[in-house]
Amino acid sequence: MPTETIETAAQVVAPTLTEQIIGFIPQLLLALVIFIAFWIVSILFRATVRRFGSKTRLDDSVLDLMTQVIGLTIIVSGLLTALGTIGVDVSALVAGLGITTFAVAFALQDIIGNLLSGILILMYRPFRRGNYIRVGAHEGIVTDIDLRYTTLQTETQRILVPNRTLFQESIIVSNNTPTFASMQPPPPPPRPAQPPR
Repeated sequence: MPTETIETAAQVVAPTLTEQIIGFIPQLLLALVIFIAFWIVSILFRATVRRFGSKTRLDDSVLDLMTQVIGLTIIVSGLLTALGTIGVDVSALVAGLGITTFAVAFALQDIIGNLLSGILILMYRPFRRGNYIRVGAHEGIVTDIDLRYTTLQTETQRILVPNRTLFQESIIVSNNTPTFASMQPPPPPPRPAQPPR
């Protein structure tokens, strides 16, 4: 009797499971098509941002950051849409991502502040490489501007100023750029004395 019950249950479950798998395949294919479509859209957006950035002469590091952020946002949106098409409840996943993003942003607020300040400096260019600037207690020739720091060179030292400081302090850009001996190319070696003839 128990053997007959097990066989009957197996006969009922097997076709139902097969039907569910067959019914799931179109949803899976549709989700895959949706994800690929979002991936293609992200590639097109990246190309558009690159073209726009080259016309506006944005700095390469700002363009790289913008294309990565836009591409990642579109791909994550595509992944969530594809999961929703399959039948996965994405509301809990989105809520979890929101809380995680908030916690990470709170923990890294100084780094994010420097990063955003660096992007704005590279976009608006209040000063350029080679300018002599004074900000707070620091002054020197701007030798490098990246997303986190602006590098100033003096005669004796190199100063890394956080970009956030540049937004909180007044900046004095000097028209007269001093030249430091340490920044000048070394003098040519002396010529050897020629022997008398």
